[in-house]
Amino acid sequence: MPRWFPPWAAQLAELYFSGTTSAFVLHGNTNDYVPIGGEADTRHGVLAEFLAEQLFGRWSLVLHYDLGRGLRVLAGRDEKRLKDMVVRANTKLGDLSALPKDPVATFALLDRFVRNNIMAEEADRLSLAFILDQASYVFPSGEPGRLNAQASSNLVMMLNWAMSPHVKRLNMAFVMLDEKLADLSERLTGNPHVAAIEVPLPDEAARGRFINTAVDAAALAAFSDFDAPNLARLTAGISLTDLNVLIQSSRESGRRLDAAVFRSLKKRLIERQCRGLLEFVEPKWNLDTVVGHDAAKTRLREDAALLKRGALDSLPMGYLVCGPVGTGKSFLAQCVSGEIGVPCVTLKNFRSKYVGETEGNLERVLSVLRAMGPVVVMIDEADAALGSREQEGDSGTSSRVFGMIASQMG
Repeated sequence: MPRWFPPWAAQLAELYFSGTTSAFVLHGNTNDYVPIGGEADTRHGVLAEFLAEQLFGRWSLVLHYDLGRGLRVLAGRDEKRLKDMVVRANTKLGDLSALPKDPVATFALLDRFVRNNIMAEEADRLSLAFILDQASYVFPSGEPGRLNAQASSNLVMMLNWAMSPHVKRLNMAFVMLDEKLADLSERLTGNPHVAAIEVPLPDEAARGRFINTAVDAAALAAFSDFDAPNLARLTAGISLTDLNVLIQSSRESGRRLDAAVFRSLKKRLIERQCRGLLEFVEPKWNLDTVVGHDAAKTRLREDAALLKRGALDSLPMGYLVCGPVGTGKSFLAQCVSGEIGVPCVTLKNFRSKYVGETEGNLERVLSVLRAMGPVVVMIDEADAALGSREQEGDSGTSSRVFGMIASQMG
């Protein structure tokens, strides 16, 4: 793989070319910009364009489907390749513009093509990549017996393709995109023949490349107190889409991007990215402000010193602060953040009455926290928010939430 490929793309390619699987679910930061052109080309685009131009750039036919636009060929910016694909699609599949947008007709057409491609002579076989956008609308989460016949039929057909040894031997790949893994059917995401790969938020290097693409150094200095390397370092936890908002809003408004404006914008963008499930807390105090609790303060100061030195192996996974209401538990946590000198966020109520929504909300929050780097996360009333492994009566939601938090802390 090219060196500039993001790690998730390299993982997808390795799994496919090893013959392990031909069906993939990409989840997480799937609605963000991704680099398309490589090291020499600074273009950015959506995820489906990257797949069509780079991962499947030499394949005979790349098909893209969502409920809004139906089935269409996708070739990126290569007009000649697009025309060739349209001819092949019309020959092998028929006129795609006349095909209904509903998934039943689309999947029936694809199934017929897959079977014909398997039985065709070697010279007549085509390499096919099928990209399904907003996959949770086609394979929604739910118990198998409670899904309608249409959704069940689509799911079974996709699993048949994923498990088929004939499909794995040919150049045929099926890639499903969706932001929340929890919104997809567990029969799909939990199948051993389907690989679920998380697309993380951009790292510092990716943010730096995007900033250099969006604005040159001289123009950036005209409206920002931060140069490109510093801005890339300080925007941890922000997607490229929101990073573009941060740059362009400062440039167009004429309001200089100083420390106060940057802090306010970053807080608003990250909270919006988490759909209001995180709240930034700016610590105003350190542990010197806490009266009493001398043993706790000593322990926390020692751990703060270890964290500053980077001795992560010597630190605990987290702290469980117990005590009656009004004894200063939340205040102590904020003072710890001030002592260390890192941002502090409060995890708000992420639970929902809808099936799978709770796990999806927590999944989104954890992905942002992983991208932010060093951060103090305060979970108030943790017994109610997290539940326990043994809690019953909520279809296992509490045990799954507890497992996700424990895995992240570990």
